Amino acid sequence: MAEAPARTAKSQRTRAAILKAAQDLFARQGYERTTVRDIAAGASIDPAMVIRYFGSKEGLFTAATAFDLRLPDLSAIERSQWGATLMRHFVDMWEGSLSTGSLVILLRASASNEEAADQTRRIFLGQVVPMLAQVVPPAELPVRAGLVASQILGLAFGRYVLKVPPLVMMQPPQLVALIGPTLQRYIDGEVPQPAGQQTR
Repeated sequence: MAEAPARTAKSQRTRAAILKAAQDLFARQGYERTTVRDIAAGASIDPAMVIRYFGSKEGLFTAATAFDLRLPDLSAIERSQWGATLMRHFVDMWEGSLSTGSLVILLRASASNEEAADQTRRIFLGQVVPMLAQVVPPAELPVRAGLVASQILGLAFGRYVLKVPPLVMMQPPQLVALIGPTLQRYIDGEVPQPAGQQTR
């Protein structure tokens, strides 16, 4: 009877080793240059085991970059603090206590791979939209969610992928102070309507 739990534990360790090797290689080499054979070597297993556990390189990439953004409940936060709270949360995800590195791996790969870009869209739209739906009128939700996602992703790409010097040099409190108000406006500010849709 003890053999089944032992096999399960070994299977979990193998899966974790594959994911860790994949995350390290995707981060260092990018999606395109990383091969299943590279990942297997990093996990010290046969390449066939990678396919057995994840089906394909694409499936492994999805698993390696799948994560919960753990977005705050804006309905429980003072309205004037929505933008600052959200910015502080993302900075903590990128480089603080919540950091996993997966988001940066995903962003780096998204620049050249449609599978990665699609994964980024699924994560952000699948989680940012429900978060904003708690406090934003349904008619305004698509525009506001798109603007929030563009600000967060653009900053992350510039700071962690392109490593634009002025962005890299900014300390987290400065990022919150500068970008928090922009996010606040995207969530709670006036949304101008196209000229043809304005009420006369």
